[in-house]
Amino acid sequence: MTTAQTPVDNPVLRVAPAAPAEAAAYFSASLAFHADVSDVAAALAAAGPDGDPGFVLVDTRSTESWDQGHVPGALHLPTALLPQLADRLLDPAVPVVTYCWGPGCNGATRAALALSLLGYRVKEMLGGFEYWVREGFAYETADGGGRQSPDPLTAPVGEDADCGC
Repeated sequence: MTTAQTPVDNPVLRVAPAAPAEAAAYFSASLAFHADVSDVAAALAAAGPDGDPGFVLVDTRSTESWDQGHVPGALHLPTALLPQLADRLLDPAVPVVTYCWGPGCNGATRAALALSLLGYRVKEMLGGFEYWVREGFAYETADGGGRQSPDPLTAPVGEDADCGC
């Protein structure tokens, strides 16, 4: 027979969960700031005949990183160049989604902050280019394109696979 841990002994419950209304506000806000790679890929794939998904996907990394691989259709606009180039390359009426290398990098967060301070509506693509590749989506490099098999730890495997998110 096992005994239930008291909240003080339980590292998950040491700090009590938020009230439902507070949790709903927090998670709603989180979704206003973030998109995951699967949702971005689905929106890009579903873009109408004009190819417009309703947002601009911006790769915020260096030219060397861009050349190693980037999301097809993304705009290359390194974070350091945002103040000089954003108004020439982006329409303030169109939402922006930023990405960088991956979850261990906050370059997309810095770019999203810079863009928001310039007056753009912006979201960050969680997982960045790393998870784009790990989930098996096509990418482009300076030497052509590529695609890897999905990593079964990050995405369901199979032609009609759906994670159910």
